[in-house]
Amino acid sequence: MVADDHELLRAGLVTVLSSDGRIEVVAEAEDGPTAVLLATRHRPEVVLMDVEMPGGDGITATREIHATLPETRVLILTMFDLDDYVVDGLRAGASGFLLKTTEPQGLVQAVLACAAGQATVGLTVLDRLLDGVAVRPRDLKPHPGLTDLTERERDVLRAMTCGLSNAEIGDALFLAESTVKSHVAHILAKLGVRDRLQAVVVAHHHDLG
Repeated sequence: MVADDHELLRAGLVTVLSSDGRIEVVAEAEDGPTAVLLATRHRPEVVLMDVEMPGGDGITATREIHATLPETRVLILTMFDLDDYVVDGLRAGASGFLLKTTEPQGLVQAVLACAAGQATVGLTVLDRLLDGVAVRPRDLKPHPGLTDLTERERDVLRAMTCGLSNAEIGDALFLAESTVKSHVAHILAKLGVRDRLQAVVVAHHHDLG
C-alpha cells in the first residue's frame, strides 16, 4: 500500500511498483487515518508511508499499524536521510526508511527487501540513526532472548549491525547463505522482533556491535 498526500507522487510510486510482477499495490491512501483504515482492510505486507500529510501524519499511522498489524512492515518515505522523522518512525515500529529521490529500481528493491524482513536503510546513515533510537541507559535490563543466543548467532547479529547482507555475512563467517538465513530467523525469533533493523537496534542498545 502507498500512503502519500501528493497525488502525482503517489501515482508515480504506484506506477513504478506495479510495473514489477512481484509487487501488487492493493490500496492508496492520502493521509494517516486512511492508511490505517485501508491497512486493516487489505492487510498489505508493506506500507510505503509518507510522514507529513495534512489529514493525519505518517508517524502516528505507523504506530497504529504496528500495534494492530504486527505482520505488516512500514517503510517510511523521507526527503532527507537524517530527518528527525526517520528516528521517530523507527521508534513507532517502522522497518526502515527510503528517500523520495530513490531511483525506480531502488524503490522496487527496497520494497521487496522490506517484505523479506531485511533492514531497509542507507548504510551511510545507519550508525547515526541508531544513535538516535538506541541511547543506552545505565540501568538497562538485559533484553529477553539475548542470553539465549548461541555464540554463532551473536556473531551473525554483530555482522548484521554492520549492515551486511546474508551473502556478505556468509563470506565473512565462512557460512553458507542458507545457514546465515537460518541463523537470522532464529535471532529474530529469540529477540521477539519482526525484522533485521529492529534486531540491530536491540544489539546497539546492549553494545553487541
